[in-house]
Amino acid sequence: MKLLILGGTGPTGRHLVDLAVRSGDSVTAFVRDPEALGDLAEEVTPVIGDATSQRDIATVAGGHDAILSALGRGSAVTAGELFTRSSAAVVGAARASGVSRLVWLSSFGVGHTYDWASTAQKLIYRTVTRAIYADKEIADERIRNSGLDWTVVLPTRLTHGPAQGTFHAGDRLPMKGNPAISRADVAAFMYQTVRGDEWVHRSAVITD
Repeated sequence: MKLLILGGTGPTGRHLVDLAVRSGDSVTAFVRDPEALGDLAEEVTPVIGDATSQRDIATVAGGHDAILSALGRGSAVTAGELFTRSSAAVVGAARASGVSRLVWLSSFGVGHTYDWASTAQKLIYRTVTRAIYADKEIADERIRNSGLDWTVVLPTRLTHGPAQGTFHAGDRLPMKGNPAISRADVAAFMYQTVRGDEWVHRSAVITD
């Protein structure tokens, strides 16, 4: 496959880029700083751009089989802006360039999934992540209403641990305490998802 990956220098995105490269896919890494790719820069096509700019994304999106976004909050954009703006840019660019498949990384606890959270999770979502989750809620709804072949991925608390390969995925999962999942497993799920149609037009909750 020919994949356009946004956020490829982030902690989840690097796992995603590495997995796609090792699987033999052609990868375009849409980044602010190609040097942040390290050794992976030699294995992909790095493109410098702004993920909140529809023009920047549309310039490179054409000809790809899918767009995957592993964007995280960057220091250059304050909370309340990044995901709202980048979702608009990505959807507009995908439509303009004829790319229908989109896998979008969000978070469990965003939007309606807050109601499914445990007491411990809700405390965090009401305080620590409140502003960024409000931003993500707007973005997620835009993705779902985009008319694209979308998948929204909703992981629980992210860790930097190794991939376990035994994570759980579902439209809704029971929650106790403050469950977690490694970024490596999230990347693996995103990659599996983009290669099939099981999760098209669905939101996937994932956790270990």
